[in-house]
Amino acid sequence: MGKVGKGVGCSISACSNEAERSISREQLAGSSLSIGSEGRSVYLCKDHYTAWKKTTRESRSLERARWG
Repeated sequence: MGKVGKGVGCSISACSNEAERSISREQLAGSSLSIGSEGRSVYLCKDHYTAWKKTTRESRSLERARWG
């Protein structure tokens, strides 16, 4: 059981929701979300995870095409 399963909060500043997913700090660097914590992993609630997916859709697609 990881930290998300234990009930860690969202890492985005001014958000008090419970986290649904975790991503690396490097993956979040391309988006406009502001991180309020330190560490290698960033924990995102459902709303911020969908916002991150929408803002990085094109770059993630290009990255997948490069490897496949």
